[in-house]
Amino acid sequence: MPADPPARALVAPNIQTLSPYVPGKPIEEVAREYGVDGAVKLASNENPLGPSPLALQAMRDHLGHVHLYPDGSCFTLKKRLAAHHGVTPAEVVVGNGTNEIITLLARTFLSPGDEAVISQQTFAIYQIALQACDRRFTAVPMQHHRYDLAAMAAALTPKTKICFIANPDNPNGTYVTQGELEAFLKAVPPGCLTVLDEAYFEFAHGKEFPDYPDGSELRKRYPRLVVLRTFSKIYGLAGVRVGYGLCEPDVVSYLDRVRDAFNVSAIAQWAATAALDDRAHLERTLQVVAEGRELLTRELPRFGFRVVPSAANFVLCDLGRSGKDFFEALLPHGVIVRPLDPYRMPQAVRITVGTAKDNQRLLAAIDAVMGSRAVPAALP
Repeated sequence: MPADPPARALVAPNIQTLSPYVPGKPIEEVAREYGVDGAVKLASNENPLGPSPLALQAMRDHLGHVHLYPDGSCFTLKKRLAAHHGVTPAEVVVGNGTNEIITLLARTFLSPGDEAVISQQTFAIYQIALQACDRRFTAVPMQHHRYDLAAMAAALTPKTKICFIANPDNPNGTYVTQGELEAFLKAVPPGCLTVLDEAYFEFAHGKEFPDYPDGSELRKRYPRLVVLRTFSKIYGLAGVRVGYGLCEPDVVSYLDRVRDAFNVSAIAQWAATAALDDRAHLERTLQVVAEGRELLTRELPRFGFRVVPSAANFVLCDLGRSGKDFFEALLPHGVIVRPLDPYRMPQAVRITVGTAKDNQRLLAAIDAVMGSRAVPAALP
């Protein structure tokens, strides 16, 4: 009897060559490997203040109902999001994080022979989603860590059905301006969806970045624009997984045909609905991040690092040396950052802005690792 073929022989070629998403190293893993208690995770762009107290209370209040299936339509959360954005509930799609919605968009709107346009060195999930459903895509190079929207517009063809844009971008932290984005949207043909991923919207939407565009406003003039937002960042709910999209009702209706039943847990729905009401927590987070981002942008260059200007809750550092080695050198000091080898930036790391205490621990750890190579900070 012939031997069973290896699993590889049963897997589609597009899956065989697919590189999985690599998340930030967990705190628990550092504790096991290095015996370090109380490690600081500055690798995954989580909220340094944790979740909204209102969200925590909502989860506690409803724990007695977790034996029941969640509301498969996310009725209450969609109604609350619709009021928050001044749209109808029919224009809101809710997912198990925005990652799920990205995957649903690729599965729903790309047929065999269709194509997508993305940028190089941007959020890895776009390419993973496209390759997982075996769809062709063009990845346009960035220019100075920024999307080159003019080049992306030039890459559009009659076969292009989806474009993905992260604004601000992850892992670069840069953003495209109102004028740049509108010029691109005007160039996109009617048969193509533009997916604007605004996971870090709240950190860039303010006086510090006056030319940063609001995708929810642009939707009024560009109906084929799909705007994605998340509760994982500013609202501190990364662990319960909930994100949403704003788009035309017919787009929502087709995504609903493809998504899994009960795709958003009851816990996530309760937490997200409550978090939307916690303006105080949002404002505290914005203040902590703005102060920490300014500190890191000022202090990290004294180690010889180049910091890319950021509009998000993290900074990208070009180290001029191996990012992986630097990441590993910080682990015994209980500090976790994110090496960017998967983004083809082997000499860079991404560092999440933490609390004031976290940021000082990071700088002390770098001091210990770099030693005499650090340049003394300038006196005020």
